[in-house]
Amino acid sequence: MSREKFIESITRSYSPSGASIYLGAGIFQAEIVAEARVNLPLRMMNRHGLVTGATGSGKTRTLQLLAEQLSAAGVPVFMPDMKGDISGMAKEGVANDKIQERAKALGIPYQPSGFPVELYSLSGKLGAQMRATVTEFGPVLLSKVLELNEVQSGVLMVVFKYADDKDLPIVDLNDLKKVLTYLSEGEGAKEIKDSYGKISPATSGTILRKMVALEQQGVSQLFGEKSFDIDDLFEKVDGRGVISLLNVSDVQSQPAIFSTFMLSLLAEIYQSLPEAGDLDKPKLVFFLDEAHLLFKDAPKAFLDQIDQVIRLIRSKGVGVFFCTQLTQDVPASVLSQLGNRVHHVIRAFTPNDVKALKETIKTFPKSEFYDMEQQFTQLGTGQAFITVLNEKGIPTETVVTHLAPPASFMGPLAQAEYQQQLEQSELYPKYKDAVDPESAFELLDKKMQAAREKQEEEAAAKSDAREQTTTRNTRREKSTFEQVLSSPVTKQVGRELVRGVFGVLFGSAPRRSSRRKGIF
Repeated sequence: MSREKFIESITRSYSPSGASIYLGAGIFQAEIVAEARVNLPLRMMNRHGLVTGATGSGKTRTLQLLAEQLSAAGVPVFMPDMKGDISGMAKEGVANDKIQERAKALGIPYQPSGFPVELYSLSGKLGAQMRATVTEFGPVLLSKVLELNEVQSGVLMVVFKYADDKDLPIVDLNDLKKVLTYLSEGEGAKEIKDSYGKISPATSGTILRKMVALEQQGVSQLFGEKSFDIDDLFEKVDGRGVISLLNVSDVQSQPAIFSTFMLSLLAEIYQSLPEAGDLDKPKLVFFLDEAHLLFKDAPKAFLDQIDQVIRLIRSKGVGVFFCTQLTQDVPASVLSQLGNRVHHVIRAFTPNDVKALKETIKTFPKSEFYDMEQQFTQLGTGQAFITVLNEKGIPTETVVTHLAPPASFMGPLAQAEYQQQLEQSELYPKYKDAVDPESAFELLDKKMQAAREKQEEEAAAKSDAREQTTTRNTRREKSTFEQVLSSPVTKQVGRELVRGVFGVLFGSAPRRSSRRKGIF
């Protein structure tokens, strides 16, 4: 195959008529061909995507490149900052020899630029506090966070159903614990037995212990009010989309929590946005880094929810990009929805790696320009196999791409710069302080207090009734006794008895002679 044919083929596949994102230039026979420009149509970004590759292959910088260009095109972006090392997008990049060399090879000028960035955090320490109420989180996602089994998840669904039916807002974990305790003991257990089924105290106790364990991990503050307003993700500054970074570096030891929280945000976006149809550019692009954490040990109900959201959110004008090490980290049902693929190097060091490589190659359109199995293992840092959907929704020619360098700073902000970024934020003070509204905890407390007062009143009434009955019986017995004593027969018997008694005491005894025979 000639160089000219390669350029012609890549140009035909990657030159959309509308707005696009520049990813880099194609590589042909180990040569970077600047004329073979690789562009991703902006209107196809809501067809979702996948970025994969081994550790150190350049995935993070690829995400940075995509986020920057989306922002420049006026598209807001949400993405997690797994290690706290991409906050540097808020300031201009610094040109060095490697960056200049890469730009030169691509035939583009390097133009450093900073981008509008908003910093968020699940702890509230590293950015504006992101919260969600327990009700917004829902039983399926919460079951994943608490690592509940099928039976326990079913109990949690009963709790949520009861709360919905009785208009009990479950805002934080205290509310959830209160409702669960109420429904598994005493009057609450009797109340739900027929309509919802019985909740075993043992199952309730297990769920409660897992909630306590979650609180002790220091992330309970992500449940509550003020709940995060998803409209804040759609902000723009001077025509550029705001890049919302969720810094999770301080909760890395709880991967299930932050990955599931991000999915809850995505689900809320899906539920809140109206249908948009095909747009010239998406309303928002949502990146899910370390996607394998989302799917690890996930129950079927959880996977079904992800599948549904990914399938349907496209029509709301939202694109979702998953980032992970291997294609196999993403379930097949979700993978089939990801039309834009950027695959960095795969290390074939083990039999499982070789198997994964062969399976990944099968997901790409065949290429007449590459021995894909060999090429995949020889990709350098910042190089990737790419195939996307063109404007007609057809997969493009597979191409090995030398990716463009990010325009912003590749690294974290210095501590002083980070603090300054927070102080300049309008959202940091907005979400800083928690609000404790009247919710299930207080409402059930009132209900239980009213029930206790009613029981006390009933007990007091019963006690009063018993006392009155006793008094009436006593009076009745006294009255009968008095009647008996006042009767003629009783009086006659009484006189005879008195005479007999007093006669014994004071009556005269017969006289006896004081002399006895034989005396004197």
